Amino acid sequence: MPADPTVAAAAVIYAKDVARVGAFYAKVAGLTLSQPEPGYASLESPALQLFIVAMNPAIAARVRIAQPPVPREDTALKFIFPVASIADARPLAAEAGGVLKPVAAEWEFNGHRHCDGHDPEGNVFQLRERVA
Repeated sequence: MPADPTVAAAAVIYAKDVARVGAFYAKVAGLTLSQPEPGYASLESPALQLFIVAMNPAIAARVRIAQPPVPREDTALKFIFPVASIADARPLAAEAGGVLKPVAAEWEFNGHRHCDGHDPEGNVFQLRERVA
């Protein structure tokens, strides 16, 4: 049984720069960022807890993050965050060091508009908004 029964799901993203990645998801996905601790940050919404955890130093030493970051699309997972407006989130992603694909790359499915992007370390995510 979850420690907090009001939260529906939780996820972890491993990062080299915990503070930067945590700030990115707070800004772009509208999650509330708790006071970061050494080695991790905790973000949440009514439906999700997201933990940004520092990579093991041995692994972090092998991970190269290009500038601008290259999307790491060879992963089996992609987190999807609901937003009120993808258009409003696009400049926020850029300001925070990430990217949302252009409007031409958006698509509609299951009553939502979707758009992929990546965070400042290249982790791929998706935003979705309800279609009226």
